[in-house]
Amino acid sequence: MDDIADAQLQGIEQQLGPAFCRLHGGPDNAPALPGAYALLLHLDRPCGFSWRREEARLPAGWYVYAGSARGGGGIRARLRHHFRPDKRPHWHVDHLTTAARTLRALVAVDGAECAIVARLVAGGQCRVPIAGFGSSDCRCCPSHLLALTATEPASPRS
Repeated sequence: MDDIADAQLQGIEQQLGPAFCRLHGGPDNAPALPGAYALLLHLDRPCGFSWRREEARLPAGWYVYAGSARGGGGIRARLRHHFRPDKRPHWHVDHLTTAARTLRALVAVDGAECAIVARLVAGGQCRVPIAGFGSSDCRCCPSHLLALTATEPASPRS
């Protein structure tokens, strides 16, 4: 799985460009500065969660979540939260990060999450599995969660 994760991360890293660097050794090695990050996560089984008062379900597969960290502790603090397995869900992405078998990150000091989404969607290897996910305060992105194109689309449960 590590070889597959590294290959997926390398492809995303190439699309995002030189401003983004791979996080090695866990979230404590991330910069404590404001910026953006791309989480690469793998769900080895479907993941269900509540989304806008409905049940949403993501199939197993590879996903990228684009986030920003502008508060105290910057990128390091935000990634510490995302990488912590025993966290209480605060954001919707927490349901995915706790269910993920694999979790990796790319970071950019002073980066923007919308730029991550724009580059990955334009690259044609990602698509939107749930419109508006993680982007309720964003007016330009279709979602801050992207599925790698080999992943099946999400479906609400009825």
